[in-house]
Amino acid sequence: MLDFRMDTFLMVCETMNFTRAAERLNITQPAVSQHIRFLEEYYGAKLFAYQGKKLELTEAGRLLQSAGLTMKHDVMALKEEMGGLGSGKLLRFGVTLTVGEFVIPGPAARYLANHPGVSLRMDVSNTKELLRKLDGGEIDFALVEGNFAKNEYEHLVYATEPYIAVCGKGHVFRTEVHKIEDLTGERIIVREAGSGTREILERYLEGRNLMLEDFGNFVEVSNINAIKMLVGENCGITFLYEAAVRRELCEGTLKRIPLEEFALTHDLTFIWRKGSVFSENYRKIFMELQETPGTAV
Repeated sequence: MLDFRMDTFLMVCETMNFTRAAERLNITQPAVSQHIRFLEEYYGAKLFAYQGKKLELTEAGRLLQSAGLTMKHDVMALKEEMGGLGSGKLLRFGVTLTVGEFVIPGPAARYLANHPGVSLRMDVSNTKELLRKLDGGEIDFALVEGNFAKNEYEHLVYATEPYIAVCGKGHVFRTEVHKIEDLTGERIIVREAGSGTREILERYLEGRNLMLEDFGNFVEVSNINAIKMLVGENCGITFLYEAAVRRELCEGTLKRIPLEEFALTHDLTFIWRKGSVFSENYRKIFMELQETPGTAV
């Protein structure tokens, strides 16, 4: 089990406040200070420093936080695995919405067919939430489309997927379209803030000195199927992974908007906490999911 002083340290990292950490842990503030002082003496380095009135992690503190999050994850994963001995293995992982709906169902089904004794718990959420759950030990690995701190996680590219602009088959544009700037008069329909699908677009727009607010108006929808339905009814345009609209493109209910200087692709990445003692297990699962017949995306 994780040392209680490490639990205190991680809570201070989360709250960046000794008083709030004490309240969350239901201990006194002097006890929090004592736990942090013990760790600083043990590791021979300051873990926190004040910049004015703001508490910040030192370089040593950031290093210990990363190691501590991995330890916390591994302790919880080990507890789950030991508790399930004799009743089959439990696979706990997370996927982003696009991956969960359009990429992983086939490979996951074949994995389960090859491992009849395995139970599966799949969490579908946005990248930000999955990283939080990964750090907290709620899931063991994740398959994400959004950005993450590569120094914090082991990562393997699962697939590289084209990212495209899409409209309904009957959509009438306000002006002739060649570049993304020509679309700013259109209504744009996007995912919620924090989703990898939206983040890719926002980063591209930033590179062109544009924002979502520069479009005629924008609609925010957290469900991909709802977005596709709205676009199919010619309510606006959207930007999605090709995997998410492949069927509609083939059926002709949606069409791709050809744009100059918009050859975007993005990696779908398999990640887990760096330094985990279960790293080899996760690599084997990754390889097996990739070895399924046909193309993942």
